[in-house]
Amino acid sequence: METPLFTALMKHTKRNPLSLHVPGHKNGTVFMNQAEQVYRGILPFDVTELTGLDDLHHPKEAIAKAQQLTATLYGVQNTYFLVNGSTVGNLAMILASSSKNDEVLVQRNSHKSIINGIQLAGASPIFLSPKVDNEYQVPTYVEIETIKEAIRRYPKAKALILTNPNYYGLTVDLTAIIQLAHKHRIPVLVDEAHGAHFIVGNEFPTSAIEAGADIVVHSAHKTLPAMTMGSFLHFNSKLIEKEKLDFYLSVLQSSSPSYPIMASLDLARAYLKSIKEDKKQAEILQVIESVKQQIHSIDEIVIVRSADKLVKTDPLKVTIRSTKGLTGFELQDYFESQNIFAELADPTNLLFILPLANTILSIKELEKIKGKFPNPSHSTTNRQLVHTKISQSNSNSIQSLEKPYSYLNECERKLVAFDEAIGYYSAESIIPYPPGIPFIMIGEKITTTLIEQMKELMKSGVSIQGDHNIQQGKIAIFMKRR
Repeated sequence: METPLFTALMKHTKRNPLSLHVPGHKNGTVFMNQAEQVYRGILPFDVTELTGLDDLHHPKEAIAKAQQLTATLYGVQNTYFLVNGSTVGNLAMILASSSKNDEVLVQRNSHKSIINGIQLAGASPIFLSPKVDNEYQVPTYVEIETIKEAIRRYPKAKALILTNPNYYGLTVDLTAIIQLAHKHRIPVLVDEAHGAHFIVGNEFPTSAIEAGADIVVHSAHKTLPAMTMGSFLHFNSKLIEKEKLDFYLSVLQSSSPSYPIMASLDLARAYLKSIKEDKKQAEILQVIESVKQQIHSIDEIVIVRSADKLVKTDPLKVTIRSTKGLTGFELQDYFESQNIFAELADPTNLLFILPLANTILSIKELEKIKGKFPNPSHSTTNRQLVHTKISQSNSNSIQSLEKPYSYLNECERKLVAFDEAIGYYSAESIIPYPPGIPFIMIGEKITTTLIEQMKELMKSGVSIQGDHNIQQGKIAIFMKRR
């Protein structure tokens, strides 16, 4: 399999070059003794833009070839290597498609980088609330009827920004939604961070690329064998100017990109291509099924499955739940005590991410923990009641901000008591978990009803993601500068 960037780096290191350039470790010859053995293999790859190694910001050789091979594999016009994670891709795609005061339709449970991108652009977000999955008790997708109504109300929207799949691997086919948006000449930007591997075969969910999205961002490091922060941005649009995207990527990406990260992206693409072309999907699924059977044999836990007929679950994501009343956090603590480390926990669930590999994955530790789970250390919360409260509090499926971010960016941030915040605009997102839908968004006007509902949620024991001052009864607001 071709690996042009990795191969170029290998050729360079075999020359045993004398480094009279950055970085300061000089191909690993200058390093702390206690760490030299650990880093020895990777430091010779950690170089700069030398002859034959190309330049990420003006690629013509090895990097250009590696990116083109990736674009060909995914079937897009252009693929860009990202060394600052999917965050930089999300920021760039938003800045390339929207400007000050432009209306953009955005899924409410988006990653914070999406909201940050809208703020940087000074655009006006129209938030679209997603459906909450009854089994997982987490937000999933925005229903097409919601999007139809949003386009009817805001026909001049400059972009539709979606997140698919969610963190738990729950996805929907976006084809009809993208076709609807394109009919109104609205480009579709998709944060598909957890779906870089979807093109492996039809047993995996449909990628937003296949569905026709204009820009798709993949965190290659999440499910492919790439280094952390290694991501892809795929461009496939007639509605967005590629030159704008190029400009913002050059502005936002580091001027000293990591060659080890870029080489790992080159290798990850080759790995994915080998999996796809050798038709190893069935073997991978067989390994995953064997892991699930191990989980099924443990009476104290159960695998969570969605009953939503539109939802398809990524096979690499396995969400489990206690049958004995343990919270997801208590499950996580117990598993970690047994040297099993999961991806994340919430008050109800624990999420495992399995490897995209056809090698035998036997979690021997699972056999050791049967019948040894601890008892719950908490008084059981009525999770369904809490879930219902949060769902009802977000019943407004389409919501705009009274003031655009361009206005709020000129305000100052102040920390005040809950009751003092009424009538002001929130300077932070308040996110009850589960289900992870922002209860109050940055820029949203704070009302008496919202404050009372938030107090009630906190009394019920719901964990609130946001500034730590929330627990002290304070919230950050925007105030006009004097």
